[in-house]
Amino acid sequence: MAIIAPFKALRPVRDKVHLVATRPYYSYKKNVLKAKLEDNPFTFLHIINPEFGSAIKTKPNSDERFQLVKDQYAEFIKQGILIQDESPRIYIYRQTSNGHAFTGVVAGASIQEYHDDLIKKHEATLTSREAMFTRYLDLVGYNAEPVLLSYKGDNHIEELLSDYTSVRPEYEFTTTDRITHELWVLNENETLILKNAFDAVDATYIADGHHRSASSARLFEERLNNGLNTFGNVGYFLAFFVEESRLKILEFNRLIKSLNGFTKDTFIHALSALGKINPITSAEKPHEEHHFSICVQGEWFEFIPENYLIDEEHPVKSLDSDLLTELILTPILGIEDLKTSDQIEFVPGNESLASIEQKINSGKFEVGFVLFPATIEQVKRVADNQMNMPPKSTWVEPKLRSGLTIYDINE
Repeated sequence: MAIIAPFKALRPVRDKVHLVATRPYYSYKKNVLKAKLEDNPFTFLHIINPEFGSAIKTKPNSDERFQLVKDQYAEFIKQGILIQDESPRIYIYRQTSNGHAFTGVVAGASIQEYHDDLIKKHEATLTSREAMFTRYLDLVGYNAEPVLLSYKGDNHIEELLSDYTSVRPEYEFTTTDRITHELWVLNENETLILKNAFDAVDATYIADGHHRSASSARLFEERLNNGLNTFGNVGYFLAFFVEESRLKILEFNRLIKSLNGFTKDTFIHALSALGKINPITSAEKPHEEHHFSICVQGEWFEFIPENYLIDEEHPVKSLDSDLLTELILTPILGIEDLKTSDQIEFVPGNESLASIEQKINSGKFEVGFVLFPATIEQVKRVADNQMNMPPKSTWVEPKLRSGLTIYDINE
């Protein structure tokens, strides 16, 4: 069963929701971030960046900085920008982009199920980053951006979502990236019915947010070990549950700064020993698994590795992201660790091939690799076998907004 927990969300007042809710701060270019902070006094970015405009700065990721974040959050509540629901609820959120609707359930996800591997993972976390997020959560006391969890379709849940979204939502607004956001606040009876419907779900899978979920679980364990209160919301983390077929999974492409001493011709020759390498007239994405599009110094090629090099029985080794590393990036281009190498840049699949070509033509990079996207079945296969996908294997949509439904950990 999948436990989903109602909670009393802190959320923007209706007339300011479009001004408060924001993409994560790291997704903005510096000039755009500065403009938003200057022009919009209600953006959640002011909570995350509490020292904007101040001459005195605290150290990034310090307790002093986190305390300022907490203080600014309290100020938003004091000013009435954020209000809290009076009773625990479950929320339905829908994000529509380019005609594709992502509809799902916002609720608390069980940390006990996380530890029992009923919430399944496919990505390793960095200990240092996990520790920093845990300290942040402990000090500020809330989750503002949900972890994205997927589940296998259930007709009863789908019928309930369809029924509950047939009325006008509490929030409905469109952001400048042409994405429409809608949020429904379920009443107590609807909340109970939907909560019980998730009993039929065997397991959920983390699609995006491994560090956020891991840090919530770590905070629970720390408080438990220190004899502190572990009842209530701290036993859960904020999550957005989406039926797996609704997700959009794109690839992460790779740009490499150097050919590691190879010329274009000798590099192409090295690839020819591993499979078929053919020129293509223009930029195009691969049309099937185990096919790669490669741009070398402005020229495009299709590369298809020999079948004997692919271990289809292995959940990870059969992935194109792993094949690329094991066949080319490490042995030919000398990239030993994708997490630490300064020779590689990862480009999400929602960026155009023209932008990849432009970056190569600029001289900053010598070669780019465009991959075929992994499927949800491949992601689940890795998670079911308790393995980890290579770094930056998937770009998963929807990308969620911060500050729309805030989860008070200490309640």
